[in-house]
Amino acid sequence: QVQLEESGGGLVQAGGSLRLSCATSTSILRIDVMGWYRQAPGKQREVVASITRGGSTNYADFVQGRFTISRDSARNTVSLQMNSLKPEDTAVYYCNSQDVWRGNSWGQGTQVTVSS
Repeated sequence: QVQLEESGGGLVQAGGSLRLSCATSTSILRIDVMGWYRQAPGKQREVVASITRGGSTNYADFVQGRFTISRDSARNTVSLQMNSLKPEDTAVYYCNSQDVWRGNSWGQGTQVTVSS
């Protein structure tokens, strides 16, 4: 498995921005898919954004151009820049890696709270 550690969560007012980072124990260029998920209280965990080893990105419909996923292969980190945050974005955000050889791995999660 891959060890993942998130950072960058916190409290922000609606309309503000946050940047989440995920440090990996393995070169991110060797991981098939890196992604960010979130889970709000009482709701199922849902995908927010993902980036493949080839660099292709995908976003959930609710992102609507507000979030950007990126990676830094030199630092083995994947980031999620979140702009124009809304109260409904409040959730615990999890970093995820999926790889044929290393399996499915999760970070411990980081809380994002958006106040209205």
